Formats: sequence, structure tokens, C-alpha cells
Amino acid sequence: MSSKFLTPFEIADFTSNLAVKKANMSLSSQFILGIMAGVFIAFGSEAANMAAHTTADISTSKIMSGLIFPAGLILVLTAGGELFTGNNLMITGLLQRKITLKQLLRSWLVVYLGNLTGGVIIAYLMAWSGQFDYSNGLLGAFTVKTAVSKISLKFTRAVVMGVLCNWLVCLAVWTSFGAKDGISKAVCVFFPVWLFVASGFEHSVANMYYISAGIIAKSEPLYVTKALETGVIQSGIEALNWGSMFTANLIPVTLGNIIGGGIFTGAVYWFVYLRGKDYEHNENT
Repeated sequence: MSSKFLTPFEIADFTSNLAVKKANMSLSSQFILGIMAGVFIAFGSEAANMAAHTTADISTSKIMSGLIFPAGLILVLTAGGELFTGNNLMITGLLQRKITLKQLLRSWLVVYLGNLTGGVIIAYLMAWSGQFDYSNGLLGAFTVKTAVSKISLKFTRAVVMGVLCNWLVCLAVWTSFGAKDGISKAVCVFFPVWLFVASGFEHSVANMYYISAGIIAKSEPLYVTKALETGVIQSGIEALNWGSMFTANLIPVTLGNIIGGGIFTGAVYWFVYLRGKDYEHNENT
């Protein structure tokens, strides 16, 4: 096999060893890099909203959003950042007994809080920049509408959509680990992430921006009025707040993301390639 790309076994081994490096990073570094990753994903999210906010056809709007959103994850993997959803793959290091459960959970928590901080920062900066005034306030209305739709999901549906999302996201991260140059990494990330965005699945870190931006935007009467004109119901807007951001979306979506990324991707490949044996590496795998 070409040396330009790692084999599946090599990716599994790399991911397991990377978990050790991530777990042993200082908490301050994890938090700062978590903020950076939250910022990068928020940039992808706000630009996706910008591209889609005047498109009435839902399929077209999601396809357009999916073309733009992957830039956020590409930045995380090439510029440097710690992303909670991608770090769900650290479970391979836990299963290999290279890191402890305490290390895993501590790293996840610190990075998650960093991601949240980054997403909220961009949400406030977007509001202060006046960008939500685009299209006579339609971008602000679309931002509110998006947030309301996310906190209106049933718990089980939010969990399942979180599973589907991070299954794809972690496949994107996993395959990018096998690439040895920037262009190949970008390609590995682009298509699986495009799939999740076009499918409308739920990403906890992206939602840290989407929902916080909607909460901030709903303080502007113009955006609320236009959101109501697009079919958003008043009770949904009233239910949109910092509490519902967590209870109605982030908690179930985060659980789903852990299952999709940690179990359906990381644990599955650990079981196949690394479980309880010295794997005889086949170059044709």
C-alpha cells in the first residue's frame, strides 16, 4: 500500500497513542485549544447559516450549508484545536488501557467547556458585528428559527441524530489521521461532514453556536417578528433560553455524539484491530 496513507490498523494504533498525548496535555492547553476548536466550528456554522438563510428549498439549503461547514473541522485538524466530538475517539486509548477513565472524562469535560466558550464568543461577536441584519434581518430570523428547531427536538430523536452525526464526524477524523498531507486530510474531512450537515444530523459543538446565537438574536424584536413570519411559533421562541439549550438539546445530543463517535467508530475499530493481541499488520488491509 502507498506510504501516503496509513492502513486501517495503523490509524487505529495512531488514534490509541494520540489519546495518551491528549490526556496528558495540561488542562490550560486543553481548555485554550478547546476554545479555538469551538471558534473554528462556530465560524463554519455561522457561514453555513449565511449561505442558506435566503434559500426556501430545504434540500438546497442543507447542501449549501454542507459545502461550507467542513471548513471548521479542517481548521481544527490542521491549525490545531481540541474538539469534544472528535476526542470521543480517545475511547480507543481507554480500551487499550493506555489512559484511565478519570483522564478520559477530565479531558472531555475541559475540552467541552472550551468548545462551549468558543462557540458563545463567536455568537456574541456575530451579534455585535451587525451581521444578523443581513437581508433586512432575515439572517437574524433564520438564526432564531434554527435555534428554536434544535431545542424543539424530542429527547430520543436528539440522541439518535447525535449518534448519526458523530458517527460520520469521527469517521472524518479517523480517516484524516491516515492522511499525511494537508490536502488529503481536507478531502477526508469534507465528504463525511458534508453528509452529516446535508442530512440534518445534530452536532453538540456546532449547536453551542447555533443555539447561543439564537438566544442572543431573539433579543432583537425585528428578528423575532421575521422569524414568526417564517412559521416559528411564539411558544418556541419563549422556550429558547440558556437552560433549554442544555436540557432540550446539548445533553441528549452530547450523549448521542459519544455513542456515535466513541462506540460506533472508536470502539468498533479498537475491537477489530487492537483488542487483546499484538496485531500482525497486513499491508494489504
